[in-house]
Formats: sequence, structure tokens, C-alpha cells
Amino acid sequence: MISLHKIKSVDFYRKIPRDLTEASLSGAGLSVVAAFSMMFLFGMELNNYLTVSTSTSVIVDKSSDGEFLRIDFDFSFPALSCEFASVDVSDVLGTNRLNITKTIRKYSIDSDLRPTGSEFHSGPISKVIKHGDEVDEEYGEGSFQLNAHNFDKISHHHPILVVNFYAPWCPWSNRLKSSWEKAARIIRERYDPEMDGRILLGKVDCTEEIELCRRNHIQGYPSIRIFRKGSDVRDDHGHHDHESYYGDRDTDSLVATMESLVAPIPLESQRLALENKSGTLTNDTKRPAPLTGGCRIEGFVRVKKVPGNLVISAHSGAHSFDASQINVSHVISHLSFGKKISPRVMSDVIRVLPYLGGSHDKLNGRAYISNPDGTNANVTIEHYLQVVKTEVVIGRSRKHKLVEEYEFTAHSSLIHSPDIPVAKFHFEPSPMQVLITENPKSFSHFITNVCAIIGGVFTVAGILDSVLHHSLRLMKKVELGKNF
Repeated sequence: MISLHKIKSVDFYRKIPRDLTEASLSGAGLSVVAAFSMMFLFGMELNNYLTVSTSTSVIVDKSSDGEFLRIDFDFSFPALSCEFASVDVSDVLGTNRLNITKTIRKYSIDSDLRPTGSEFHSGPISKVIKHGDEVDEEYGEGSFQLNAHNFDKISHHHPILVVNFYAPWCPWSNRLKSSWEKAARIIRERYDPEMDGRILLGKVDCTEEIELCRRNHIQGYPSIRIFRKGSDVRDDHGHHDHESYYGDRDTDSLVATMESLVAPIPLESQRLALENKSGTLTNDTKRPAPLTGGCRIEGFVRVKKVPGNLVISAHSGAHSFDASQINVSHVISHLSFGKKISPRVMSDVIRVLPYLGGSHDKLNGRAYISNPDGTNANVTIEHYLQVVKTEVVIGRSRKHKLVEEYEFTAHSSLIHSPDIPVAKFHFEPSPMQVLITENPKSFSHFITNVCAIIGGVFTVAGILDSVLHHSLRLMKKVELGKNF
């Protein structure tokens, strides 16, 4: 059996009797300094352990979202009507999608970007609008010429007022003119304005009555509006709550439409048009007109990962536009590429955001305003976006993906063009992606460093104390030698 004496012989930390030790003022000072040094170095090491260290590399894009890229956006156009606002997508491979509506929502807004109602449902026009080709001089001018002086008076006198807002230079207005005048004469004969007065067909020349057309938010020609006296009286100080007609423009179709508008209104009740009753009219031919001249457009589109364009413009297959009066000024509330970050990883995004560079929402909150008067007319606003994917993963195996985000650079310009002004977002996805790898630190390495700090500081303090102690003793001996 091994004796206790032999076991004690392997003690590396042999104790010195307390009576043989001597406390000194210099030793106490060094002990205090050593303790604070240990605490300071321990705090530095702990902070380094908790800090995320990353390595960045550039690789070929092999992302899991395939060959398509999602673009989410929320734009506000204070001077572009929802009635004609169109979202189009095209790319270098020949893709050309016009007036996307399935994933898009529109809301009418005023010039201060305030919403003025519920969602605006423009709805696609499912068929080519039919026009009358007859030219019959016998019918002459059948509709009533309206202007800024008589418009309000006449609109409040007749339960139904149907107005053709036109421009003489517009080919679509000229194609409608013959059918409109003939239909107006037929309706006037059937519903005499003096004896009956339930309906009247009028017209407004928007090149002469610019302010009147602007007040009724006319941006495309011809625009046929249906004004109802009853709804006008209900609303704010007689401001018109009206509808737009999108049906066929031949004489028979126009007359049938007017007949269906008059049918629900009894002759003895001319003072108030019945609300929301329009006979056989369908949603394809008659929809509410925008209450204001602005539009907020939000939603998303999916595009191929090739250079392309996202274009917002005034578009219609049966209307003409005055380029000098189209204003595509806009405010970008949101624009992002790729999948939306779920709330589950939002806390991780806050931690990782500094490594993303803050360029995933570069244009959010920016306004691009142009006033279409004088030299500022016909202004197209273009944004050139270069998009690169940034992926953050934990560990070098890439098995624990943390965040997947698309960053982009943006350069914007205002361009004068003879064409219809548009807001164009030209995007160019990069074939490469930035890979940011989080390198987790070993806890054992942290413990080793802490032990090294404690042992190192303790040892260095001991050496300093020994040197200082022997130096002081030597100085005392020298002084004693001088005295003797």
C-alpha cells in the first residue's frame, strides 16, 4: 500500500507555512493591478467570443429559388389614374406581359397620397371594342356641348348625364364621333330634355376645357362618364361620384346602354336617380370611375433572372393619351427582390443586417416628382437596378441557412421623351452571389483563453513582484553599506 508520504511527494503546489511569508505594500499593489487586468482581459475575451465572425466569398448563383425572381413593390402615383395605370414586364428573352392584374392591387389616392376609397377594380377588357363605321350627316350634332360654365348646372338638372370627354386630334375620339352623335339624337327624340329630361348625352372638348377635364380626372380619350344626380347630391358638395363606360362604341350598343340606364328611373321621379341600378349593363361595360387622379399600386411580379424591365404607364387599347399631360411622378414605399423574410427569422436579420450592407431596401421612402408644365413635360423616370443575391449561412457546410436576401444598387434619372411618359425599373440580376459564412467559435477555445489569461497575468505579476522585492532589498543593503 502506497503511503501518504509518497503521495504528498508528487504535490506540484507545495504550501509555504504562513509564518514564513511576508506581506508587502508593493505586492498588494501588484495584486490589485493583476486582478483588474484579469477582469479586463476576461471581458475582452468574452466579447470576442460573443461577436459573430464571418468570411465572405463570391460564388456562382446556385440558389434554391430557381430561374425566377420575385419583385415586391408598393408605388404611389399622385397624378396617374388607376383607370389606365398598367403594370408591364419585359426581358431580353422576349417575354412581354402587359397590364398584369392577378397579383396587383390598385387604390385611388389624392395628390397628397391619401387613400380615397377601397380597392380599385379596373378589370381586363375581355374583347375588342366595337366601333360604328357609318358616317351619316343626316343626324348632325346630337349631343349637348358642355363647358366649365354649364357643366354643374346641367349635371344637377338631369338624373342621368352621359358625357363623352374627347380630343379632336385623337383617332379613337374621331371613330366614336359619328356613333355618339347619332345615338345622342336618337335618345333626345325618345327622351325629350324638356318633356322627359331623365337622360342627356353631352360632350366636352378637353383641348378647350382643360381644367374641367382635369377636375374629372380625364387622362385618356375618349372617356365616357355616367353621372348620376342622386349620388352627386349625396357626396361632398356635389362632387361627382360617377362611372366609366367600357362597352362597345357603335350606335346600337350606345343606345341600348342609355335605354338600360333610363329604365329604372320612373318618369315622375326625376329628382333622384335610383342608386346602383343599371339594367342589363355588366361589369365589363360599366365600372366605377376613379374618385381622384392618383393611384397606389402594390403587389408582386415574378420575372426570369435575366435583364428586364418593370414598367408602370398609362395604357389602353381603345384610348389615346396626351403625352404632355401624363405625369408619372411617384413615391416608392417599398421595393425588394426575392422572397419576403418571415417574422420567424426577423430577429436573426436584425443581428445579421450589418453584414448585408443595408442595400436590400435602398429606394424605400424616396420620391421622384416631376411637374408636367413647360420644360418639365414628357418626362420619363428611369431606375437602373443591379441586383446581387446575398446569402448568410452558419458553418462552412452550408447546411444551416440563416438569411437569403437580394441587395441592389440604384441609379435614377429623369429623361425627356416624345413618347408617353413611363416609370421604368430596369433590373439586371447578377449571375454571381455573395456568400457570407458565419464561423461559430469553440467554447473549449474560449475556456483555454480564459485559463491562459488567468495563469499568464498571475505569473507575470509574480515575476514583477519578485523583481521589485529583490530590487528594494538590494537598495536597502546598499544604503546600509554606506552608513557603515
